[in-house]
Formats: sequence, C-alpha cells, structure tokens
Amino acid sequence: MFDLTTVIVVSGTFFLAGAVKGVIGLGLPPVSLGLLTVALDLQTAMALLVVPAFVTNLWQSVVGGNAKVILYRLWLFLVMATVTVWIGVAAMKRLNPSLPTALLGALLVTYSLVSLGGIRLTIPTRYEGWAGPLIGSANGVLTGMTGSSVVPGVMFLQAIGLPRDVLIQAMGMLFAASALALAAALQQANFFTVDHGVLSSAAVLPAIAGMIGGRWIRKGIAEQRFRTVFFIVLLVLGAYIIANAIRVLR
Repeated sequence: MFDLTTVIVVSGTFFLAGAVKGVIGLGLPPVSLGLLTVALDLQTAMALLVVPAFVTNLWQSVVGGNAKVILYRLWLFLVMATVTVWIGVAAMKRLNPSLPTALLGALLVTYSLVSLGGIRLTIPTRYEGWAGPLIGSANGVLTGMTGSSVVPGVMFLQAIGLPRDVLIQAMGMLFAASALALAAALQQANFFTVDHGVLSSAAVLPAIAGMIGGRWIRKGIAEQRFRTVFFIVLLVLGAYIIANAIRVLR
C-alpha cells in the first residue's frame, strides 16, 4: 500500500490538475504526469492517471451531440490511437526507465512551445484518410510510452479544423479511449496493480473537486493570461524532467 505522504501528494496533484482543466478545459494528464513523475517513477504516475483521466473525460466525450459525426469522420484515427497503446507499453517495458521519462519531458516542452507560439498546423480534408491513422498510431505509441495523449493527437484534431464544440468532444473521446487502453496495457505488463487501482480511483474525487474550483476561478480570471502562465510552467516542468532523466542516465 502507499504511505500517507504519497496519498497526500497524489491527491494534491490531481486537485491542481483538475483545477487547471476546470479553468481552460484541458491539462489534467500533462499536469498530473509532470508533477507525479517528479515525485514518483513514470510507470507509477501513468498507472495513477488512468482512472481520473477516464472519468473526467468520459462526460466530455459523450456530451455535445456530435459523437456520430466524430466517429464517422475520425473512427480510424481513434482506433489506431487506442490499439497501438500496447506497442508503446511494450517498448517502455524494454527501455531504461529514464528514456521514456525524458520523452515525456520532451512532449511537454513541445506541447508548451507550440501553444505559446500560437502555431496552428493545417491538414486539408483530402489528406485525412492517411494522416489520421498515421498520427493516431504515433499518438498511441507515445501514450503507451509516456502516458501523454496530447502530442500529436490534439494537434491533429486542431489541424483538421474541427469547430470548437466538436473539437472538445473529440479530445474527450481520444483521452477517454486512450485511458482505457492504457489501463489494460499497463495491467497486462504488470505495471497496474490493485493498489494502483485503489489510489487512482480515490484520486477522482480531488480531480473533480479541482475542476469545480477551476470553473469558479474561471469567472474571475482572464483565461488567455492563465493559459500563458500554465504553458510557461509546463515548459519549465518538462525541461526539468528532461534534465533529471539525463542526469540519471549518466
């Protein structure tokens, strides 16, 4: 079982990550993974993420009335992003633990720089047929190796020009499906135990409480300013994770 200090750290992390998601509508996986990886190992952080990530994105994935449209257009992207998670977990199991950790840091840095720079890629509709499965596969492998489902999956969803409401629901579907696949793959690889499941389930409560608080905070804060601060902090956190992983490798 986990000690009291670990329980407090995990609860505080998911409360903070939930608050960020409540303010700007995203950020729970990268914030929780980034902070937990500093305090714990990456595999444990990934295992603890799966239940809060699934629960907090399940509602987002079913609300909006666009599920049929999204599935018709993106079903192959979503399928590939899900099934290739097992490949990523298998690769992570064979690698030095510091390498996937450094990769997570690199993904956080990339995500932050793209967001801070206002970079928006564009993928014409005629290319979606091959780009979707390819990017979905890459996203699934990276999810299995690092727990992060943001890069390049979210960038693809933004690049194909989905309307805001459809984009939010599509991201929820991607994150929820990825979390389920990650839980199954981690359990198969013996990285997800009963203790992980209990603590991960318990972390849902502070995550939801944080989201409620974040929505309340959103009423009194400029969202764009908060987003800028968030991505700067995430950039620094990602850089720290990379530096620490390199130090351990040496």
